Amino acid sequence: MKSGLKVYSDGASRGNPGPSAIAFMILTENGEILKEHSECLGIRTNNQAEYEALISALKSTFKLPNQKVVCHMDTELVVKHLNGEYQVRNPDLKILWLKVQELKQGFQEISFVHVPRTDSYIQKVDRLANQTLDSAGYKR
Repeated sequence: MKSGLKVYSDGASRGNPGPSAIAFMILTENGEILKEHSECLGIRTNNQAEYEALISALKSTFKLPNQKVVCHMDTELVVKHLNGEYQVRNPDLKILWLKVQELKQGFQEISFVHVPRTDSYIQKVDRLANQTLDSAGYKR
């Protein structure tokens, strides 16, 4: 994919399921941060939080001019679901997967990439999600 926006998203859950939060960053191809966001979700599993972080990021990305997007996540299961490598068997995740499929239609190009937890942007969105949980009183 040629130039476009980069999305980094992450979900955090204190328990599985447990109190959860999401965070994402949208960057230009040159690394300029266009938007950062985090919020509490309520009770979710880790994988539900991961999907919801991506969905929130994609909804925010719609409002930006460049419609080529590369989505970076550290949860291999979700990336493999989205790339068609694994079937989505969990009914709750299937609902979220279908929402992503619907949102995908609004982009000129979109791809999903698994990145390690050591990626600096993933570490930043992970920190944001966990700080949001901390601020809401959900201690580690």
